[in-house]
Amino acid sequence: MAALTLADVTKVFSDGSDDAVIAVDGVDMEIRDGEFLVLVGPSGCGKSTTLRMIAGLESVTQGEIRLGDRRINDVAPADRNIAMVFQSYALYPHMTVRENMSFGLEESTGMADAEVAATVEESASMMGIEELLDRKPSDLSGGQQQRVALGRAIVRDPEAFLMDEPLSNLDAKLRATMRTELQRIQEELGVTTVYVTHDQTEAMTMGDRIAVLDEGVLQQVGTPLECYHEPANRFVAGFIGEPSMNFFDVERQGTRLVADRFDYPLSEATHAALGDTTELALGIRPEDIELVGEPGDHAFETVVDVVEPMGDANACYLTFDRSGTDPETFVATVGGMQQVEAGQPAVAHLPESAIHLFDRATGEALRNRDLPDDDGVQQAVRSD
Repeated sequence: MAALTLADVTKVFSDGSDDAVIAVDGVDMEIRDGEFLVLVGPSGCGKSTTLRMIAGLESVTQGEIRLGDRRINDVAPADRNIAMVFQSYALYPHMTVRENMSFGLEESTGMADAEVAATVEESASMMGIEELLDRKPSDLSGGQQQRVALGRAIVRDPEAFLMDEPLSNLDAKLRATMRTELQRIQEELGVTTVYVTHDQTEAMTMGDRIAVLDEGVLQQVGTPLECYHEPANRFVAGFIGEPSMNFFDVERQGTRLVADRFDYPLSEATHAALGDTTELALGIRPEDIELVGEPGDHAFETVVDVVEPMGDANACYLTFDRSGTDPETFVATVGGMQQVEAGQPAVAHLPESAIHLFDRATGEALRNRDLPDDDGVQQAVRSD
């Protein structure tokens, strides 16, 4: 096993004209030995291109990729000792499961036939597919094919696993099951793993750390909870979490934040954290908004526009003005047993302890929500 290091890794696609596309722009990142790191971001952000450069399927325009102490920029994919699992499974349709899993070992190692067979049997048992070894891919379900693709990677005993949205073709229930299985297997093997997805649930539940990309630029690397509660910028704050964080454009006037529909007073501690910045965006997560009885300094009269019942919770879309044909709404998530109906008035409380504040020009987080420290004392967390 080994750590993976990306130093100023850049990928430029060019057809010789002036219309070059920078798909990945100066990514610096270290994936620790044995770590499960999830690369997440919207479609076209460069996450799959980054993975393909690590695998050797795309050349590196600039920068360096190291696996352990070895620079692998110019090493052929077959010689990198990296196993990759694709979204499409990429199984050989004319081969049995046993033949699919043993093919790479037979072609790239000097292992004896008996040793290959034993390795395949052991990996099949780990994946729970030992009864499928003599079937062909066409006789398998999507989940079984994905297990075969994972088993084929495991038998190679690589220094690193690369996984490119491997669960996206599965139904929701099976995807949840396979998330758990993948985590169990990765922890058992202790192999450095880079996992690409656009699914926030996968990113939040699977990764030791997550790396958020946007337009080829690395936005933040941190634990799932760090990225959720302490986003480095507005993009990360808005991308991580479902429903997304609510944002309100505000202007700081003295110790107050002034928006089109409300006036929000700040404590001295919060005011001091903002420096000289006056053009801000106030962010708050839906689950941090409370529906209360009376208006106040941080509680504002709204109207319920739409309610989405989800069983354990209700997503309430609120608006300050429902008279328009397309009212601007924000979301509050309340308990599923709380009775809320469209059209009724509601007072939305935005606690100061839960708000995030961003520089509207740069997107930089100036103040993140309060979190308890090791002693259980609430303290304001500010991004560096």
